[in-house]
Amino acid sequence: MDEEEGEDSGREAGLRSVNSDLQTHVNFFNRTVSEVTSWWLDFNGRPVTYGDIGPGRVLHMTTYLTHPWVFRATRNGARLLVNGRDVYMPTATLRWNDHGHPVHLPVDITSPVYSLRDSCLMAVRELVKEEDYRLLDIPTALRHELRRPPDLMRDLQDLTPHLTS
Repeated sequence: MDEEEGEDSGREAGLRSVNSDLQTHVNFFNRTVSEVTSWWLDFNGRPVTYGDIGPGRVLHMTTYLTHPWVFRATRNGARLLVNGRDVYMPTATLRWNDHGHPVHLPVDITSPVYSLRDSCLMAVRELVKEEDYRLLDIPTALRHELRRPPDLMRDLQDLTPHLTS
C-alpha cells in the first residue's frame, strides 16, 4: 500500500461530509458573548471556514444532511458546543412557510462549562506572552500545555473515535 492510499483510507474512517444528496436549511445562532468561527468539514474531513458569527448574530445556511459542522471561539480557538454537542450533524427541514420556502432549523452555539484547568490555561494564554511562559512559577507540564493552544485538527482527530464507535 502506498502512502497516499493509507492516508485516504484513514480519512474515510474519520469525521467528514459524505454526500450532498439531501439539502436542509439551518440558522446557526451564536449564543455566546464572543465572536465564533464556523467550520464545515469537507469530503476529506478538512475544515473549511464559513466565516465568523458575532455575539447574538445568526448565520443562515443551506447545507446537507451528511455535512458535519464545528464551531470555535475566534479569539482563542476554544471548543464550543452546537446544540449541546461538539459536532453538529444537520437534520432534515420538515416545515415550509406559506410562500413555499423552507423554515430554517434553529441551531444554538454555546460555550461549554470548561474545566478549571482549561479556564486557567485560556486565561494565562490571554494575559501572558508566550515567550514569558518560562518565567511562570508553575510545573513544567503546565508550561508545555500552555505551548499547545487549542488546535481544530487535533480536536477533530480526538473527536473521531468517540463519534464513530
